[in-house]
Amino acid sequence: MKKCIIWLRKDLRLTDHPGFAHAIENGYQILPIFIWDETEHRWQDGAASQWWLHHALVDLKEQLQLHGGDLSLYKIDSRGKFSASLIEIIREHQADAIYWGRRYEPEIIERDKKLKKHLTEQGYEAKSFNTHLLLEPHTIKNKSGGHYKVFTPYWKECLTHTIEPLTTISKKEWERVSWLETKSSTSIDDLELLPSIPWDEQFYDHWQPTRKAGLARLTEMVKSKAKTYNQQRDTPSVDGTSQLSPYLQWGQISAREIYHAFKKSYNDIVEKGYLRQLFWREFSYHLLFHEPHTPERPLRPEYENFPWKADKKSLTAWQTGQTGFPIVDAGMRQLWQTGWMHNRVRMIVGSLLVKHLLQDWRDGASWFWDTLVDADLANNTMGWQWIGGCGADASPYFRIFNPIIQGEKFDPNGDYVRKYCPELKDVPNKYLHKPWEMPELELAATGVTLGKTYPYPIISHEKGRENALKAYGDFKASLE
Repeated sequence: MKKCIIWLRKDLRLTDHPGFAHAIENGYQILPIFIWDETEHRWQDGAASQWWLHHALVDLKEQLQLHGGDLSLYKIDSRGKFSASLIEIIREHQADAIYWGRRYEPEIIERDKKLKKHLTEQGYEAKSFNTHLLLEPHTIKNKSGGHYKVFTPYWKECLTHTIEPLTTISKKEWERVSWLETKSSTSIDDLELLPSIPWDEQFYDHWQPTRKAGLARLTEMVKSKAKTYNQQRDTPSVDGTSQLSPYLQWGQISAREIYHAFKKSYNDIVEKGYLRQLFWREFSYHLLFHEPHTPERPLRPEYENFPWKADKKSLTAWQTGQTGFPIVDAGMRQLWQTGWMHNRVRMIVGSLLVKHLLQDWRDGASWFWDTLVDADLANNTMGWQWIGGCGADASPYFRIFNPIIQGEKFDPNGDYVRKYCPELKDVPNKYLHKPWEMPELELAATGVTLGKTYPYPIISHEKGRENALKAYGDFKASLE
């Protein structure tokens, strides 16, 4: 019987997995593996994402054991040893083939190409599959044969393409699988993905990083939340979004599973609802694939010389939720406590950092990368470049969110702010998003002392707006 290694990466599932399906169809003996590589590329997964990965691996291992198999784990901590280590694993198990799901980070694409070429030359069957996206970046082209830089025409083109059906494996097929016994493997704990200090304690109150929990969220979204999604998606105090992003990030649920679950239940939801957001994710990968420099450099090259004003104190105040703007501070504290932030609030906090405080969008992207459980290089890059005015479909730099108005509009009753900024719980709604305007004696009666129990605004909205517009004006003038 021929032997096949299934190398799992951002596709930690057994359902809708073309690699498993292909190996089973061809009657291979199968060895599923996961490799944690600490050295190979610039964008190593951040700390919060590693926390999720640890639990996703535990869950996947248990799923495989129910089918009589297991997950073999390997850790590489020596730079430049990845390819050699993978080939050693193949040879050790006398495997004939290795299958994996494609990834789209620039450095990993190049490594995978070289790896596939080398393995093929060595006589191994090396196949890669689309396990992460609905439509791969190279398949969507504009009328001139190039790639899209604006979402709407990209979206319209996507609607003309057929999304592949789910890859299915029957119960009887699983029962007939012959599993290859591992020759060497480490434990999940030995990968050292969990933090050494317990900053993750509250994550457990908010998340269950298992496929079963992800499927439950998907079912709830399809059956109930989708009907009110357009009305509630911008209200951070309401549980109106799917929160499926971390399950998608590690592939515990596939994009195709989400797409087909919605298409089965709705006709118009694709155009106006949740699935449109799924295609924003696809668009992010489209841009990352065709513009591989964007995680570190602006899509619009003229923004290379934008006059950012690096200030460590301002950045730290923003990171720790101490800006003095309640909606911003609530968002940053939600991020620290749960590893996630509501999407509307992500735009508000990003605008304050980049516009009011003139901090480089890359500093914001770096913080999100380390603290989000759903940290995704394509989405994170596109979101921050949008905020910075330097990416595709970018918000113009002179569009500056007013954090006070944004708070009053999207958290009118203050439920979100009071949850994450409890020191402001007794401030009345009229002043909650601008406590510095409350008469001093009345504010003191709520237990708030500005500058002590809650900070003064790090900068006034008016001054921040003025600074941003001046910086933008000077920048535009320098280009003329």
